Amino acid sequence: MRLFWLALLPLLAACNSTPSAVNEGTVSGMTDRSTPDTSALPAPDTSHTKAVSAVSDTLRVARARHNFSSPKGPADAFKLVFRGPSVLEGTGEFTITDASGQVIFREMLTEPDLEASLVYEMKNPTATRAEREAFVLKRIDQFFQSSQFHTPAVDKKSAFPTNIENLDQATWTDLQQRPDAIRFDYLKGKEDHRGVTWSPLKKQVVRVM
Repeated sequence: MRLFWLALLPLLAACNSTPSAVNEGTVSGMTDRSTPDTSALPAPDTSHTKAVSAVSDTLRVARARHNFSSPKGPADAFKLVFRGPSVLEGTGEFTITDASGQVIFREMLTEPDLEASLVYEMKNPTATRAEREAFVLKRIDQFFQSSQFHTPAVDKKSAFPTNIENLDQATWTDLQQRPDAIRFDYLKGKEDHRGVTWSPLKKQVVRVM
């Protein structure tokens, strides 16, 4: 009987033992793969993130400051911003802003408005794309030359022009009495020479050419 119990002891010891180290390692490995530990991961690198610009389509900007709405100053800000997918598909916004920050004049200029006068400089029957682009950019860069500002805005002896929209006789006569009024001239299209000035009578910019 004693021999029987001695033979049975190893079997009882095996039943009461804990899982082996191999089994523990297997369970632990499965747990690690299902819930990975990310506490040691570095923070994402955003130092090279591409910036997003709201004015990425702006191709050229020309600026100038000149006395205009107030002959004795402060100066007004003249700006031409040319935007678009390409130079030959762009549109320019011409604005004049007074010293208080109010836009007193705005006009849109298409690419053909800026390119049309290229015909007078062409040496060949046709111009290349590069020549056309260069001409448009030059027109923008030279849009506000000092030679385009004139005083007086209206000559005393000039007859009232009847073909200018929104210009009335009273405004014209008032400008003729203001020798310090300033006119800005610019070319739109091939031969459309325009001149604008500030009318103290109407409190707005008027076209006089």
